[in-house]
Amino acid sequence: MKTLLLKKEEVSRLICMKEVIGTVEEAYAAFNSDTVEQPDYTSIHLPPPRGEIDFKLGYNKTNEMISMKASSGGFIENQAAHGVPSGMGTILLFDARSCALICIMDGSLITGLRTGAAGAVSAKALARRDAKKIASIGTGYQARMQIQAIKEVMKIEEIHAWDSTPETLSKYKMDIESEFGISVIVANSKKEAVEQADILITTTRGKGSLVEAAWVKPGTHIVAIGTDQQGKQELDPEIFRNAKVVVDSIAQCTEKGETWHPLNKNVISRDDIHGEIGEILLGKKPGRENNIEVTIFDATGMAIQDNTTASRIYRNAIERNVGTFFQFFGS
Repeated sequence: MKTLLLKKEEVSRLICMKEVIGTVEEAYAAFNSDTVEQPDYTSIHLPPPRGEIDFKLGYNKTNEMISMKASSGGFIENQAAHGVPSGMGTILLFDARSCALICIMDGSLITGLRTGAAGAVSAKALARRDAKKIASIGTGYQARMQIQAIKEVMKIEEIHAWDSTPETLSKYKMDIESEFGISVIVANSKKEAVEQADILITTTRGKGSLVEAAWVKPGTHIVAIGTDQQGKQELDPEIFRNAKVVVDSIAQCTEKGETWHPLNKNVISRDDIHGEIGEILLGKKPGRENNIEVTIFDATGMAIQDNTTASRIYRNAIERNVGTFFQFFGS
């Protein structure tokens, strides 16, 4: 038995965003079909100026794969001091029938792809059918991934973008317009961007409410991506009061997601959470029911998304004869 090694460049050739949207839908459906074991994820926060490393573990009974992803971020001195990126990812895949390690792959692309795809899956289920304008609060790497994914499921007419860093914002405008041909309008303020949104995407590492409830117009779908740890926040808790709140995982989002903030302030109770996205995909609960409700998708990111996406990449690698096998166990 040999183990397959897949480098970043090989991973990038083995899957496209359209396929990832499918693997994320598969993940969410599996999660709400009692075919997934997914322990709480673990984080280690290193002393500044270092960042954090997260470990996410999942067992998918449908494909008999166990995945473990280590993902780091916020190591701002890495490039200069160590010659490596500020954030990295590695995924290990184990065959659940034997628990043998069958694949080691770069995980940095997968996190970006599957998080982007999550926004697209939520837009399909929860955005208005006539949604055309996107507001992006934050214009970094993940903001780009959201656009790359959402454009696969709907036509985007224009993007109203805001960022605290003007250089990041101008580069985002240039990149999105040249790569996707979508007009990006640089907003003078967060309020100005949010007021235009049919779909609002937040992808910052925010530490306070960046988006006020009064700015959000009826019928908006909010994709809340940035908050995946206590201490991070992007939305005014009041936005949740009259919204339809959908999460990837109730267990995670009530502890570490954007949803923790309105729960902590008693703006909503746990019973006010409409459900998990997998329940909507499986038809167990309704998605958007009219054109005026505000819908929120709170995504903390789940191991099962890494599992289904990495498993598809592994299968594609075997079919296309990509990667390097090495003898990991015995002779």
